[in-house]
Amino acid sequence: MILLKRTLQFFIICTLLGLITLISLYYYVKSDIPSVQVLKDVQLQTPMQVFTKDGLLINQFGEKRRIPVTINEIPTPLINAFLATEDNRFYSHIGIDPIGIVRSALVLISTGEKKQGASTITMQLARNFFLTREKAYIRKVKEIFIALHIENILTKDEILELYLNKIELGNRAFGIGAAAQVYYGKELKDLTLAQMAMIAGLPKAPSALNPIRNPTRAKSRRNVVLGRMLTEKYITQSEYNDATNQPITAYFHGAEIDLYAPYISEMVRAEMVARYGIDKAYNSGYKIFTTVESKVQQAAQTALINNLHNYDMRHGFRGPVKVLWEQETQSVLSKSQIINELQNVQELGSLKIAVVVAVNEKTADVILKNGTQSTLTWDNLKWARKYITRYRQSFAPKAATDILAPGMQIWLRKNNDDSYLLSQIPEPSSAIVSLNPQDGRIKAIVGGYSFEQSQYNRAVQAKRQVGSNIKPFIYSAALEKGYTLASILNDAPINLWDKGQGVAWRPENSPAIYNGPIRIRRALAQSKNVISVRLLRGVGLQRTADHLLKFGFKDEDINRSESLALGSASITPLELARGMSAFANGGHLIEPYFISEIQDPYGNILFKTNPVVVCDEEMNKATTIPTNFTTQNNENETNQITQCAPRIISKQNAFLIADAMHSGIWGGGSWAQKTGWSGTGWRAQALDRRDLSGKTGTTNNSVDTWFSGFNKNALTSVWVGFDNPGNPLGRSTYNNNLDSSQISGAESGAKTAQPAWIEFMKAALEGVPEAPIEPPEGLISIRIDLATGLLSHKNDYTSRFEYFDKGTAPTKYVLSQPTDIFEEETKTEEELF
Repeated sequence: MILLKRTLQFFIICTLLGLITLISLYYYVKSDIPSVQVLKDVQLQTPMQVFTKDGLLINQFGEKRRIPVTINEIPTPLINAFLATEDNRFYSHIGIDPIGIVRSALVLISTGEKKQGASTITMQLARNFFLTREKAYIRKVKEIFIALHIENILTKDEILELYLNKIELGNRAFGIGAAAQVYYGKELKDLTLAQMAMIAGLPKAPSALNPIRNPTRAKSRRNVVLGRMLTEKYITQSEYNDATNQPITAYFHGAEIDLYAPYISEMVRAEMVARYGIDKAYNSGYKIFTTVESKVQQAAQTALINNLHNYDMRHGFRGPVKVLWEQETQSVLSKSQIINELQNVQELGSLKIAVVVAVNEKTADVILKNGTQSTLTWDNLKWARKYITRYRQSFAPKAATDILAPGMQIWLRKNNDDSYLLSQIPEPSSAIVSLNPQDGRIKAIVGGYSFEQSQYNRAVQAKRQVGSNIKPFIYSAALEKGYTLASILNDAPINLWDKGQGVAWRPENSPAIYNGPIRIRRALAQSKNVISVRLLRGVGLQRTADHLLKFGFKDEDINRSESLALGSASITPLELARGMSAFANGGHLIEPYFISEIQDPYGNILFKTNPVVVCDEEMNKATTIPTNFTTQNNENETNQITQCAPRIISKQNAFLIADAMHSGIWGGGSWAQKTGWSGTGWRAQALDRRDLSGKTGTTNNSVDTWFSGFNKNALTSVWVGFDNPGNPLGRSTYNNNLDSSQISGAESGAKTAQPAWIEFMKAALEGVPEAPIEPPEGLISIRIDLATGLLSHKNDYTSRFEYFDKGTAPTKYVLSQPTDIFEEETKTEEELF
């Protein structure tokens, strides 16, 4: 009886001591136990993803790869694989597993080592979110309390979902969604049983059991998982046999980039970091939908790259990257030595590095970095006459030996037929911006030849002189002053004496062709420099500068000198496109934007852009339109205010300039009567679209070249030049090895920038209905005499219908028709502007 009493007392004391110890431990670790709110609002560190307007992934930013999935998206066999391996009693215990703890304790007592863990999935979750992996008793105590706390707050499915999204699985993959992508390039639902078991085996040692680094150990661990699944009757013996016989199929899969567009994705990254800070931007799982359209963006990238290569090829071959051996004096490298040498070369975009191993009369044999051997045909070599200077090229080669020799390390590009073309890294740079002039949505933007080569985004950062692309704005100011498209000015040389410098300023047309009396429409279409200067003088320098500022240009970029009429202002391609949009949209100043929507990892809209749009004339005030638009500051349904773009010029002024720029492509006069003339943008006729207007632009010495063109719904500006301001683009001579369609002569907006615009617009507008700019009310159309700009009674090649704003049309009829005004003009290959 006494023994029983003392035993009972002993147990009571032990129980009390245990309770006191437990309570003491609880209060000791209480500060480490997360709040209910923290557990309910736990944020997974998910990379930021950037998409095109139509949903293609163009980039992702963040150190950790994670693809969050819901419990309903996880296949049952994958869940069973984790349960069988990590915590088979997960759905029955309270967060800690007494059986597992006892088993672990017995191992510790018998061996003195902590060889076997007793962590449940809930305890692992507690450790992964709130603790370290340090093997310390106090950490285990904290783990137990946090696990019990988690079980009290979350359901079993919520706990398992968090765990499977959080767990580290190697190769920077966190969570099963990312692991499926990294190792197999698949979604969870497409995994095989063997692949699911492989992933489920990774938590024990993500690096040591990695199937990419250690396939043998990974296969052994996979089969252990499959064995546990068989023991727990999650799979049949037949399924087990089949799965264990499967080979290791894992290899590294990068992010599933659907469209590589680094310049726009970098713009998004910089904007998101500015908004949210780098940690939140990179790890909050934001999904950013840009405004660019995948087809249009790809077309812009391709057109820019092709155009730069075309420029580079007509200026000649600059020789090999390096020479690995001289045939006469050095030993020839073996194939393996060549491949080993090429492994040190970082390939650039579509360019592939190769070494010439043999040269015949009309062919050359090469070995590429991947070991592929290929033969370059004469058609892929014959362009490569020797580069001398930017203004001179050597003779057209007659044999492959004139171009290449064994041992040369060269660049190649792939043709559409998979053959290789001798190539080189282009010297000049370029930018393309295409936007919707009605709302400012950027449809495509490319800031250079290669983001890997240079992250400098010329589309938004490079302020370059715009040349004759400034003239539509100068002419717009002239229309406001009272000039019309039929006004006659003298296309004759100008000599202005500068008393301060003791010299005469002599702006010249380029080419130096002067037509005498000329209508403003034709002067703009043919980019007459002296007419632009005369108009600036007629309007006034300050008044012209003030007019240009209406188009969104910065005051410091608009110089106050008469050279402004010839394009000495320096602005970026995006700024130019924004200003030019006013002629396409009826006179409004839009705000370009490139982010349309920001979502959280689960697709909830956090931000949606409310662009400034061109409104109907009746919408003088902003109109409220009910939407489901939400922002980060307002989780409830709200109203989005339509923001109307401000009017900066009249719709009549905008149309008249756009129509004159239409003549810049299609020209005028009658070729049958030998009075026909071409605008400087005549090459765009190849698109066979009557809804396009355009303007070339070239600065002195062909340093900067431009082409901007548009219809009602699409405006695109292209710039080509050297990053080093002041470097001329030069000229090229005719290559006898090539056909008659080649470009030669001095580089210019028409020859250097416009070809990229044409190639881009052909692809971007394919299948898109024409969208002409319709004449607005307030204009009248009357027949005028082409020589004098006065009214005409004639209905022949000496006259045409011209548009006038009300009150500006001529009131007198022509009395006689001069016969010496019109002379036949041929398309010259020297037009620069």
